[in-house]
Amino acid sequence: MNRRTFIKNTVLASGTLFIPDWLNAMPPVAENVQVVIIGAGFSGLAAAYQLHKKGISFVVLESRSRIGGRVFSHQMTDNLVVELGGEWIGNSHTRMQELCDEFKLPLENNQFDTHLIYKGGYSPAGTWDYSPQWKQKFEQLLKDYRQMGEADKHALDQYDWWRYLVNNGCEGRDLDIRELLDSTDFGESIRHVSAFAALSEYAESSPKNEMDLKIKGGNGRLAEAIASKIGREKIHLRQHVSRIVQGDEVTVEFSNGNRFTCHQVICTVPGFALSRINFQPALPPEYTAALNELQYARINKHALHFGERFWKDESFDLVSDQGPHYFYHATKNQKAKDGVLIAYSIGEKAAMNANNKEFAADDVFRCLQPSFGDIKPLLKSHVNYYWGNDEYSRGAYAMYGIGQWFSLRPILEKPFGKVHFAGEHLADWQGFMEGAINTGEAAAEAVI
Repeated sequence: MNRRTFIKNTVLASGTLFIPDWLNAMPPVAENVQVVIIGAGFSGLAAAYQLHKKGISFVVLESRSRIGGRVFSHQMTDNLVVELGGEWIGNSHTRMQELCDEFKLPLENNQFDTHLIYKGGYSPAGTWDYSPQWKQKFEQLLKDYRQMGEADKHALDQYDWWRYLVNNGCEGRDLDIRELLDSTDFGESIRHVSAFAALSEYAESSPKNEMDLKIKGGNGRLAEAIASKIGREKIHLRQHVSRIVQGDEVTVEFSNGNRFTCHQVICTVPGFALSRINFQPALPPEYTAALNELQYARINKHALHFGERFWKDESFDLVSDQGPHYFYHATKNQKAKDGVLIAYSIGEKAAMNANNKEFAADDVFRCLQPSFGDIKPLLKSHVNYYWGNDEYSRGAYAMYGIGQWFSLRPILEKPFGKVHFAGEHLADWQGFMEGAINTGEAAAEAVI
């Protein structure tokens, strides 16, 4: 099966899904393996690859009808692929780059030059910026972060990013634009994000905030490559884990009555899916409480396929103060006359746009018409994915709110008996494939 066929066969294209024979294999009852991995996203696949290299027996169980988890490459046309899930590989994401090199998956520049629509005015890339005073102040804040002690960082975690910016002199237009830009990074208003989580990310990331690279042909190609390497027969899809019973061994039971026994478990699923698994003995009360507190960002990706790239600039993205919050050219580096623009919305805006893609498209036309003219006749097709309604994650990625970084994360990353946990919610930064890979590999090392 070639890459294009694989992607077309494993994404939601028109409400139907073709499942290749190897994905339909049902796990035998009571088979004994050393490790059961729950989740075939990047974290679970990374863990599986580490175990494979060490010769440790394992199976991977996945509820979805596809691998990749929240990495979701979608074939818009025969020659245009977009990402409805995880998008960017940062220049500092060394493990992702190493894996892509190992599997001979070319990386392409995916950096953008941001345009702005603000208070009815359109400013092309390079013609707008923050005030000189705020730029200078923010650079100093980033430098000061590197000198902070633990007590200072804990104190920062007790209030939100918006308040931190205001306390440090950000106001007016500068504050409005920071809200627009920063909220795209966290998937919710910056009034909901821990000041420490935000400042640490900006102080430690690349100049483009790790929005640097993408895998040529779709990020899902890495999931496919790892699956082929470890053995596709070891991945069992549409298997809903219902209960984990720990004793001398661990029994992992499914809602269809099947089960595996094993020595250890690596659980890589997001918090919402994890909370639906019945643990016996039960998870500690503090772990359950932490799961209940952790929120996931509401993000909607609306991919609009236009007959021509009216935005002209191949490195085009745009932030606006209107309903369609953020736009970017999703088919950069893909040679064609036509192209795809993704309208990316967060929080309440995302929830609104999820209900009706035709309404959302009209909102896009209204927002862009004053600057780009009547683009409605150019629309050929569009597809919408709202992660807030995703059956397994109920959000795109974890978002640590006020007072949560130093309280929730240490609890959630602790193993529970023979069960080890992984996933982007336990990474240094949330929302990146790199974090999923890092935590999956760390969990595998813990069971070896």
